[in-house]
Amino acid sequence: MPDVSGNPFGGLDLLSSAVALLDERLTIRYLNPAAENLLAISQKLFVGCRLDSVIECPAKLLLALGSVLEHRWGFTGQNIELRLAGGELLQLNCTVNPVDAPAARLLVELWPIDQQLRATREERLVEQQHASRELIRNLVHEIKNPLGGIRGAAQLLEHELNNPGLREYTQVIIKEADRLQDLMRRLLSPHRPMQPGPVNIHEILERVRSLLTAEFPTALGVQRDYDTSLPELIGDREQLIQVFLNIARNAAQAITRHPDGSVSPPGQITLRTRAARQVTLFKRRHRLALEVQVIDDGPGIAEDIRERMFYPLVSGRTGGSGLGLTLAQSFVQQHQGTIECDSQPGRTCFTIRLPLI
Repeated sequence: MPDVSGNPFGGLDLLSSAVALLDERLTIRYLNPAAENLLAISQKLFVGCRLDSVIECPAKLLLALGSVLEHRWGFTGQNIELRLAGGELLQLNCTVNPVDAPAARLLVELWPIDQQLRATREERLVEQQHASRELIRNLVHEIKNPLGGIRGAAQLLEHELNNPGLREYTQVIIKEADRLQDLMRRLLSPHRPMQPGPVNIHEILERVRSLLTAEFPTALGVQRDYDTSLPELIGDREQLIQVFLNIARNAAQAITRHPDGSVSPPGQITLRTRAARQVTLFKRRHRLALEVQVIDDGPGIAEDIRERMFYPLVSGRTGGSGLGLTLAQSFVQQHQGTIECDSQPGRTCFTIRLPLI
């Protein structure tokens, strides 16, 4: 029987959800790459086989498939369990819809429940961050003009003072105004346009490594674990340097300094690169993505800020601006990538995935 993976279903290859096309005998006629990955089966090997001969399907799903064929209506199922050929048990949500196509009568779409929850959480997080950034931008514009007036008034006052000792106070005003103006500038900086071009991720990480070793020459070791076969990606070189430098510098500061001012013994940061295949980034399926991990052996991120650590002005470090991770996430999102963090005492790992293909 002909395979329908070409026209008119070639677009299904790009979907992040797993899609299978079945005929009236429940024979597999097409699997998109996400379905191959989820079900751990190959389209080339299993097209022409009945679905329930390849994976163990519950009676509820088989009855639903028969009902859709008979009545030509859709079906949505929650918490359906499928057992793969290797014995792995999957919990899925699915929809089944009738189609009229050569050799295909049913379109089955599957979502792993944990993946769906993660996608929903990512969407909610992005929406919250967009709202908070818009609020910050509005506040910045409201603050900039009065701040400039305060600085200018302090300069004029300093020229009128006859007592040099009083100028110490006007200098405090001027310096603090300059610091706040710099903070305002950094809050707005993620909105500059990208300047994309071919970049080598290892060149970027080596730049970050050299900056870290210069800043923390004795208190930190930076290890490399690179997959040197990775291709170049299209990205903004300066933004990507800032992403990994902000994450690694936060890690270095957490490793080397404690709130009481004491200094830790030398710590370790590992920069790790790998290829990630068949991954979903921002609801789009990618055959190949770049995965970079920044791993440290520091004390970990405080539990009370883990859910908010990418928000503007949230910092776990005394004196921190709370902008480093916000900027990093903003730049990663501009590259259509994702950033995640898993943290516990002794091991914190930031994972950044950027699309390649």
